[in-house]
This record gives sequence, C-alpha cells and structure tokens, in this order.
Amino acid sequence: MRLSDLITETIMEMLEKSDENTAEIQRNDLAMNLGCVPSQINYVISSRFTPEQGYIVESRRGGGGYIRITRVRLDRSSAIMHIVNSIGDSLNPLDVRVLIDNCISSQIIDEQTGKIISSCLSQPVLREIPPQYRDHYRAALIKQVLISLL
Repeated sequence: MRLSDLITETIMEMLEKSDENTAEIQRNDLAMNLGCVPSQINYVISSRFTPEQGYIVESRRGGGGYIRITRVRLDRSSAIMHIVNSIGDSLNPLDVRVLIDNCISSQIIDEQTGKIISSCLSQPVLREIPPQYRDHYRAALIKQVLISLL
C-alpha cells in the first residue's frame, strides 16, 4: 500500500469513528505514527480532502495547532451540482479519474456509469480533437453527463 493511501485510510477511519463526521489531527503526531514527514500529510489532505470531494478543512497553526477535516453529507442532487460547479473549464485525464473514483466511492454514481464516463473521455475517443482543446472538452462533457443524472 502506498503511503498516501495509508494516510488517507487513517484519516477516513478517524472520520468514520466520529459522530460529527469530523477528524481533528495533529499533523506532526500523525506523521510520526505513520513514519512519514508532515509535508506528506499536507499533500494528502490538499489532494484527497477537498471541497470538491465533500470535505471542509480548517487548520490552526502554532504549538496547539491542528487540522480539522469535516465530511459534508449532501443529498445526491446537491452533490452532483456541487461537483459540476467546482469542475472549472478544463480537466486532464488524471483529474477525470480522481473525480470519477470519488463519485463512485461517494455513491453518487455506480461503477458501471463510471466506466462509461471514463471510456467516453478516454484518449482514443478524443484523438480527433486537437490536443489543446481536449481538457476543455472533457470538462464540458463530464458536466453535461453529471447534469443528465439529476
């Protein structure tokens, strides 16, 4: 298991155990427990616990500082609209994969729908589109597909 996956799993377990869907961590303590540097904790939080993925992250610096991660529970329609509004003008293939994986894990879409979306946005399908427009096309297409699921 990759270190970033282990950090994510640890934080997810903390969220699952919490009655308020909140995990409060001491970055240095978590890094020491997992045998990594604190910047790796920062990387995982900034890439895997974003508002687009349904999380609010607050931090307080200093000796008694902490990072508080709160999972926001939205109904399916609200979650889809939140995702659509957060996509922006372009998505690269990695962004699409992460977005689809997050939608599946959040049960916004099922695995079959995720596979269909992925195949529609794949490089072979987009090869006729000039490279400088592909990321814009991906963003527009995935927005429309998600909106159609409402």
